[in-house]
Amino acid sequence: MKPRQRLRHSLCRLALLTAGLAGAAGLAPVWAEEPAAAPRPFEFVALGDMPYGPADTAYPVYQQLIQLINAQAPAFSLHVGDFKSGSSPCSDEEFARQRAFFNQFDSALVYTPGDNEWTDCHRPAAGGYAPQERLDKLREMFFGAPRSLGRQPLAVQRQADLQPAHARFRENLRFEREGVLFLTLNVPGSNNGFEPRDLAAVQEFLARNEANLAWLQAGFERARSLDARAVVIAMQADPFLGANQWMEFPSHSGFTRLFEQGLLPLVQDWGRPVLLIHGDSHRFVIDRPFKAVKEPGKGQVLRNLLRLQVFGEQEVHAVRVSVDPASPDPFGFKPLFNPLSPH
Repeated sequence: MKPRQRLRHSLCRLALLTAGLAGAAGLAPVWAEEPAAAPRPFEFVALGDMPYGPADTAYPVYQQLIQLINAQAPAFSLHVGDFKSGSSPCSDEEFARQRAFFNQFDSALVYTPGDNEWTDCHRPAAGGYAPQERLDKLREMFFGAPRSLGRQPLAVQRQADLQPAHARFRENLRFEREGVLFLTLNVPGSNNGFEPRDLAAVQEFLARNEANLAWLQAGFERARSLDARAVVIAMQADPFLGANQWMEFPSHSGFTRLFEQGLLPLVQDWGRPVLLIHGDSHRFVIDRPFKAVKEPGKGQVLRNLLRLQVFGEQEVHAVRVSVDPASPDPFGFKPLFNPLSPH
């Protein structure tokens, strides 16, 4: 018998002897637990605000980007909404076309709605639809089951299933990957859908804002229970579009309560890395623009909250996001440029 085989044989005999002695003493044998596997690095792709424009010109460019993404073989992709322009029809047929595009992604595709596919659908050019009716159709067509889109769907948790008080909000999702919690929120552009001149829009906004706040709170509670390494939040709207030189979130902003009473204090209390991904402004941006809203450090840059704003509209590109859960600075970014893009 070779030395290595003799060592393995001796260890096995020792384990059996230990178990036998424990049994003779009336005790249950105690086996050593293997250490949990360390979270592994992975990559996903973020994109949004596309495809825009006529089908004959916009769709081939978008399909080229999907092929480029598939060639990278990411763990999944996140589309942060506005899957069509604001002036194109909000018809069931258009929704079906966009769902078919999502199912061309080889891995999973996680989607959160934008304003162009529901809050702006009242526009004559978009078909003059009732926005809430279009949101209900999105829920039916894109969020009908607790899984993502794409050729290899991810299992996801829906707010509607976990929080009965917010049972309408099937579009708010969460899932985990290698110790990182991912969370989506229905926060569309056009000021988060807050339109004070429209009573129905105000009522919808108030209910959705409460749901988003509850989903954020539950998300960070889940992150703590998992001892998560980081949190990623995806939504559509650029929260700074209504800002002025005096206030980031003025009183007329549809983002004030969501951020000042929700996201920012939760991120500050959490203390670990958080990445916010959004679209809406069609420019690639990586920065730390948010400030702490409470002591200690009120008014100072919230260093653990990083923002990624994706390309969009005529810039039909995507962003590769690398994640190293073991790193104190876990997120890395690399543009994925599309040679067919107009810009």
